Amino acid sequence: MIKIDHLSTYYETIDGNVPVLNDLNLEIKDNEIFGIAGESGCGKTTLLKTLYDIVEFPLVIGHGKVILSGTKDGKPFSYESGKIRNSWWSNISYIPQAAQSVLNPIMRMKQQFLDSIPRESRKNETPEETLGRVAKYLEELSLSPDLLNAYPFQLSGGMRQRMIIALATFMSPNVVLADEPTTALDVVIQRGILMMLMRLQKQQKNTLVLVSHDMGVHYQVTDRMAIMYSGSIVELGKTEDIFSDPIHPYTTMLVGALPKVGDKSQKVGIPGRPPAFTNPPPGCRFAPRCPHAADCCRREVPRLREIRPGRYAACHLFSEEAEQNG
Repeated sequence: MIKIDHLSTYYETIDGNVPVLNDLNLEIKDNEIFGIAGESGCGKTTLLKTLYDIVEFPLVIGHGKVILSGTKDGKPFSYESGKIRNSWWSNISYIPQAAQSVLNPIMRMKQQFLDSIPRESRKNETPEETLGRVAKYLEELSLSPDLLNAYPFQLSGGMRQRMIIALATFMSPNVVLADEPTTALDVVIQRGILMMLMRLQKQQKNTLVLVSHDMGVHYQVTDRMAIMYSGSIVELGKTEDIFSDPIHPYTTMLVGALPKVGDKSQKVGIPGRPPAFTNPPPGCRFAPRCPHAADCCRREVPRLREIRPGRYAACHLFSEEAEQNG
């Protein structure tokens, strides 16, 4: 399980600190596919880096923490921000954005697998024995073991992405973080990558956290999802509920812009653009683009609260309804 406890982050710049994530609170359950959606620049990648403990200059955790806990090989474990990196690969792994460019172009794939497997996990194995286990795993994923002798530049974009997924899941980590895993791939390859991730999640019974600005991807893959806007979570709930009955105006507009089979109505984009983190508006940050914004929206920051059972939103429009239900 991943617990995000009052997490706030900022980037240090020569002009001062720039806040990005704003007091996030969230629990991601075991054995679920959890989606994080939102427009580019809303903080999705920063959140994933913080979950994976890649908190390096200029990124700084200003407040709060991330807790990774669970059971591995019958033994409980728990790591907090600053220590999560001690469990990389075995308990948590990361498929970064533009992952196709993270492989070392002058190193064969077999060496990159060996470098990613902790020594303690190899026990008394020779490198050849370890690569034997890797080759068997690739076969289980319908990948040829011959790929281990290839250099990354000899592989297609889709094949490189599959090899990165194999790298990230070989140790059967409890949590896999995937940041835009289908970016820059054609539609057919995208579907293959998503099916591969779903199959592995089902087999290994781990937690998959999937970041994508493509709402269609979330509709196909995720169980629950969070909608992010300008560094905050504005809606949270089951994916099917969010698509069938969105609560927050931003979510409504995101879902409304998604093409549907047989729907010939004209799609309208969301007017305006997300605010810069360097100069956010007061109150609700979506207010300048929201057709329902009232005076209170421009003054007060709405907090994420349970509007309906299992459904959370940060919107002043539902404050009275939330009070009545609470």
